Amino acid sequence: MPPVRPAPMRQPPQPVRHRVRWVASPPPGAWPQRREPVAERYHGPPSYPVPPRWGFPNLVWRRPTAVPGTASGEVTPGERLRVITRSVLPVLWTFAALALVASAAEIWRYVLLVQSRDSALSTSVVTVSDSFVITAGLLTTILSLLPSGLTVWWLLVARHAAAEASGETPPRRQWQVLLFVLVPVVNLILVLPIVAELEHAVLRRSRETRPKPSRLVLAWWGVWVLNWLLLVLVIVWRFRDGVQALADGVLLVALTDLAAAGLAVVTALLVKRMSGLLSPVAEKRLRLLRVLKVDGAPDPDRRERPATSVR
Repeated sequence: MPPVRPAPMRQPPQPVRHRVRWVASPPPGAWPQRREPVAERYHGPPSYPVPPRWGFPNLVWRRPTAVPGTASGEVTPGERLRVITRSVLPVLWTFAALALVASAAEIWRYVLLVQSRDSALSTSVVTVSDSFVITAGLLTTILSLLPSGLTVWWLLVARHAAAEASGETPPRRQWQVLLFVLVPVVNLILVLPIVAELEHAVLRRSRETRPKPSRLVLAWWGVWVLNWLLLVLVIVWRFRDGVQALADGVLLVALTDLAAAGLAVVTALLVKRMSGLLSPVAEKRLRLLRVLKVDGAPDPDRRERPATSVR
């Protein structure tokens, strides 16, 4: 008989082990709390055993522009513009009055020419009229260079002042501005963009937007073109012969003088407006304020002088 094998013994089931991580944390209040910094008490100004070597210079207070050798001593374009404006405006108004006088003299001569068709004229009246016309015409022609030069100078300075106020560079160079303003025939059209760009910069408008001239600028440009057209017409009319051509020439000169007076008036208004926008308040009109009396204010806290203070 084969041997009998014993049955295998069953092992007991092993328990399932779970991964457990023990974390130890201190209980609340175990760590010391952070203390908030306490504001230190003011004990007065610092004191030194000896006078310190640093400090402000021993100078009295004065305006920064009075200190030589500093950048603040230079004249800014705004200050230069204010000075030029005070010179340009009286010259323009004086030229406008002189041009009106010259126009009145030419109209008087035209009236005398009309009266001479039917009656004889007095010699003294004709002599006075001729002297009046020649004197007023020469003064108007000669003195027209002064307001023209000052206005061009004002235009150049105003462009720099507007660029400095807006923090941008001028859109055109200086030689381009002089070319567009002084060259005949070219200045009839290109002077309008120059003045419109100046107004655009004075009004602090962005460079991305297109300059749009105001009614004052358009009126100035219209009188500008009319003045040049009448001047060219008077020069061409001088080459005509005949009594009627001479009489018509006198009337054209009178109209040219009126246009010149109107141009001076509109230019003065334009200069005054733009200068007022660039420098609205003059330095002489500013008043220094001084405290004379304080009512209703609480008494200040008087602090005690530290004992360690030397001074």
